[in-house]
Amino acid sequence: MKKFRKVLDGLTTSSPGGTIGSPSCGSAAGTPTSAPTPKDIDIQETLVAENFQLCKTVRHGFPYQPTALAFDPVQKILAIGSRTGGVRILGRPGVDCYCQHESGAAVLQLQFLINEGALVSACADDTLHLWNLRQRRPAVLHSLKFNRERITFCHLPFQSKWLYVGTERGNTHIVNIESFVLSGYVIMWNKAIELSTKTHPGPVVHLSDSPKDEGKLLIGFESGTVVQWDLRGKKADFRIYYDEAIHSVSWHHEGKQFMCSHSDGSLTLWNLRNTTKPFQVTFPHGKIQKDGRKESCKPILKVEYKTSRNSEPFVVFSGGLSYDKAGRRPTLTIMHGKAITVLEMDYPIVEFMVLCDTPYNNEVQEPYAVVVLLEKDLIVVDLTQSNFPVFENPYPMDVHESPVTCTAYFADCPPDIIPILYSIGAKHKKTGYSQKEWPISGGTWTLGSHTYPEIIITGHADGSIKFWDASAITLQMLYKLKTSKVFEKPKPGEGRAADLVEEDPFAVQMVSWCPQSRIFCVVGISAHIILYRFSKYDANTQIVSLDVRLQCESDDVITPSENENNPCFPEPGSHSPQPHHQYPASPSSGTPEGNKDSIPCLKVKDRVVRVPPGYQAELVIQLLWVDGEPPQQITTLDINSAYGLLAFGNCSGLVVVDYLQKTILLCMSTLDLYGAADPYQRLTRSPRRNRQSTSGLTELSDNQQSIDMERSKSPTSVKGPGRKLSLPTDLKTDLDHVNGHCTSPTSQPSAGKPRVPMGPEGPRLTRRGPGRPPFRKAQSAACMEISLPVSHTEGYASRRAMLQQFHGVTMYSHDEHHTQSPYCWSERESRENSFSRSRSSSVSSIDRDTKEAITTLQFGESYGRKTDALPTPCLWVGTSLGVVVVIPMSIPTEQEERMEEPVTIGPSGVVLLLKGSVLRFGFLDCMGGLIQSPHEVWRDLNAPEDPDRPRRRKLINFSPSSSQDTCGEGHLAVVCSERQAKVFLMPSQSCLFVHNITESSFVLRADVVSVCNSVCLACFCANGHIMTLSLPSLRPLVNVNYLPLTDMRIARTFCFTNGGQALYLSSPTEIQRITYSQEMCDNLQEMLGELFTPIETPEAQNRGFLKGFFGGNAHTFDREELFGEAAAGKGSRSLAQHIPGQGGMEGMKVAASGVVGDLARARIALDERGQRLGELEDRTALMMTSADTFSKHAHELMLKCKDKKWYQF
Repeated sequence: MKKFRKVLDGLTTSSPGGTIGSPSCGSAAGTPTSAPTPKDIDIQETLVAENFQLCKTVRHGFPYQPTALAFDPVQKILAIGSRTGGVRILGRPGVDCYCQHESGAAVLQLQFLINEGALVSACADDTLHLWNLRQRRPAVLHSLKFNRERITFCHLPFQSKWLYVGTERGNTHIVNIESFVLSGYVIMWNKAIELSTKTHPGPVVHLSDSPKDEGKLLIGFESGTVVQWDLRGKKADFRIYYDEAIHSVSWHHEGKQFMCSHSDGSLTLWNLRNTTKPFQVTFPHGKIQKDGRKESCKPILKVEYKTSRNSEPFVVFSGGLSYDKAGRRPTLTIMHGKAITVLEMDYPIVEFMVLCDTPYNNEVQEPYAVVVLLEKDLIVVDLTQSNFPVFENPYPMDVHESPVTCTAYFADCPPDIIPILYSIGAKHKKTGYSQKEWPISGGTWTLGSHTYPEIIITGHADGSIKFWDASAITLQMLYKLKTSKVFEKPKPGEGRAADLVEEDPFAVQMVSWCPQSRIFCVVGISAHIILYRFSKYDANTQIVSLDVRLQCESDDVITPSENENNPCFPEPGSHSPQPHHQYPASPSSGTPEGNKDSIPCLKVKDRVVRVPPGYQAELVIQLLWVDGEPPQQITTLDINSAYGLLAFGNCSGLVVVDYLQKTILLCMSTLDLYGAADPYQRLTRSPRRNRQSTSGLTELSDNQQSIDMERSKSPTSVKGPGRKLSLPTDLKTDLDHVNGHCTSPTSQPSAGKPRVPMGPEGPRLTRRGPGRPPFRKAQSAACMEISLPVSHTEGYASRRAMLQQFHGVTMYSHDEHHTQSPYCWSERESRENSFSRSRSSSVSSIDRDTKEAITTLQFGESYGRKTDALPTPCLWVGTSLGVVVVIPMSIPTEQEERMEEPVTIGPSGVVLLLKGSVLRFGFLDCMGGLIQSPHEVWRDLNAPEDPDRPRRRKLINFSPSSSQDTCGEGHLAVVCSERQAKVFLMPSQSCLFVHNITESSFVLRADVVSVCNSVCLACFCANGHIMTLSLPSLRPLVNVNYLPLTDMRIARTFCFTNGGQALYLSSPTEIQRITYSQEMCDNLQEMLGELFTPIETPEAQNRGFLKGFFGGNAHTFDREELFGEAAAGKGSRSLAQHIPGQGGMEGMKVAASGVVGDLARARIALDERGQRLGELEDRTALMMTSADTFSKHAHELMLKCKDKKWYQF
């Protein structure tokens, strides 16, 4: 072997005994170990801490739990507020901005400063915020906190700097938007109503200025009282008292009429000439019954009254249906003249808004669309067409169409994969949308220079898979795949359907995708795997089904050996794996309950089916029931297109499948993988009684004390086989969140002996099957338990009391679980967000009963034994006990031989050990470059045959020996577990570096990723820390407490990818993308869209000279004269407190930056000034002409009358 150049002085040699054990090292840095290093490496690491910075980039999907809606008719941008304090601002596709109030209080109302690049938000904590939108990342300029009164309604007139604020007490306050200071002008509720009124009018539910006169303010109170307040005279012009509560008010543009919606489902139209009674009362959905009375109707929560030049007015309202029609969906009603159109919605209506051409409320409105904000969707209705079609939504608002159960993120994909997926997916798009352009078209966005193909894959509860184009921080749906089409629909009443997942049997648990070969694998909740190949042609195919019987029959207890402080791993002898074969599925009908055996959970279609272009199912692998118990959920999967192999595992063992020959190569328990190299001594167990299995796990010593023994166990867990198959949200785990550390409160310290199995009278895990011990797994999207090591001296009660006292954590006892019934995805997401959930069986780090689960798998070219001279295809296997096994394989290289000759799997070679469950493998060459897994170049198997160019498999192999002729043979293996990371030199198996990542928490996700033309190990811990380690030295580069783990959704969906990016599901409906790359953060401003674009404000319509002369003094109203400090004085300091915003100076700098922006603003200002001067000149000329005409008529009248006597008139 060629010599490696030595660059690290700390690399020393020592006895081989320390290779397997975890060397003692500090957790502050990756340290060289005392392991033998026969060769030294020379790798120049280029990554430094300055290459990393964490920040959020963009959020996709529908705003979770929306509460408010606003629209700027000039800028044409839309804002949506949410219950968690978030604000999403949307414009043209690509313009999508997310802001978050620091308080997290729900957003009650949003108001744009129309065409000013600013937004006012009113929150549930009675605070007003002013957001600056003239920067790519909006920031709060001012805040105003109300102390004594609660905000209920806000109104900002167009081109006004005074905001009207109504409160729960019925008072109306006025805020200066520029300074965010309260005016001394207040409209008290007792002044607004008559003194003779004995009852309080209730909270203010509506404020609006009269279109006819801006000096008149219409105030609507909840009780049914409406007051028009004269702002100049500080008195009420009129008061209306109506018996029914008011929900909303809308003006006619002429200012002579307004319409109110009421709690009894009625609409009242009021004329200002006579306010003693309504001009018209209508019950749009209330029919007259036989006895002559009206049907009782639901409240009309909002109404908008909009006029049109060429047609009848539009009256749009939500609600108002009769109570007797139960089960009807929420509706939006559009009344246009005598025609009434009722649009049924899939979800409750939160808010709606009619979009009009003009921002002026005293002009004909000309409505053209209605934006409807639903609880889980955003719909825009086209009002310009008689059938009211819906616009096609360009935003990815349907991420949550079915609840997301897993995610995968692929950066720097092959450039041809996105166009081909889009072309296939475009054929299945829905039709019937409006042909007009999407009306929310504000802002500007351009494709940045730092872009590359990115794809996000989401798996869903209904078994569907969605491919999204995530390039250039946008998200666009490419292709949708339905995995449920592979199976027959379970018929109700069958024995098979009754015992399985009734709600979502096809839910996707994890996905594995090879973009180069376009082979795609899906793991489902019902212990099934589907392998898909991509084709541009449709085909008639019959899906091959393989059934696998994978059940650990022997009960093995892992016990501490006499020499466990220095375990010895002899080279395993040569032995062949025991033969395994396929078990046929027996029909479910006729199988006695409780005696199910060798049947799969789902039935694959056994007939030839026609499949469209796209991903086409080729192979289905299902685990079988064994002895009346359902199969364990699959915990990990890896597929390699070059080898033609697929491997997966669970708590019972490992299965390797040759998907080219459709055969099972290996099916054995985890214990059988070790052979003679088993790191633990196992005690035999007596046979199970009544099929109640127990298996034990004692502490593993890793040259540490007992607390470190505890930490060597996996904190992740999966429910045992007796449980009802459940979805990822139905975790049924007792997760007690303690700053990222969690523990199971029902765990009891034991003395090293296995627990006594429960008798028949004991609590059962579910309604099916007896209690079974839990098993361990990691990185599965289906189920996860987070545990914290518990000291031996602490008792159960003190531990529980301590957690409750310091963190207020809710805990359940063991018995509390068994009274609860399973639930499905359709239930409220609030249950998913809770960290305190009952689980089927309690496991913590001190529990002794567990099975060793397969937690991660990786195919690659490696060395199965120390004596190997050349790399061979290998399968790296990681387990929940921190054990790494390398299995060599012999694969025929020629295509004909590969399809006929069997693949042979050799005995287990290398056995390595880490603390905690193994999460990830990565392979580096001896120059520090990342070794990609071998893959096959994609070929379309359904394409027409070309005799001149026969289709042959083309393999791309990244063998370590092929690219390292200059620096020697061998490669580096990076292994990361929940507690530590190690770098091994292969084939010598020397541990070069080790780094204890965390002692108090554990790693949830780890990936070897490419950043800045180098590689690093990125980790996400349960305590919210995101960290990166250099490779191969495992030197800490960044460690930021960035993302608090608030619920299991984040743990289940967090994933890293190349280019310094990551994502997670921030809510059930939203995907949050983040970056940990400094280069990406620097370029982020260029990639984001501009929310504000300089647009000239449309001019008001010319009212004409006489109409303006005799039409009142609407345009002479000066609010500054009334509300300013000189006239009204200062507002009460105790009532509202001004809070300067953090984005004040920064926002002004960003808004003022850029020469182009300055020039554009200056040019528009000059144009506006010139146009105003021109208009002033025109008006002056018009007045002079009018004066000349008046003078001429007066002179003619004088000449006519000067000779007449007085009695002749």
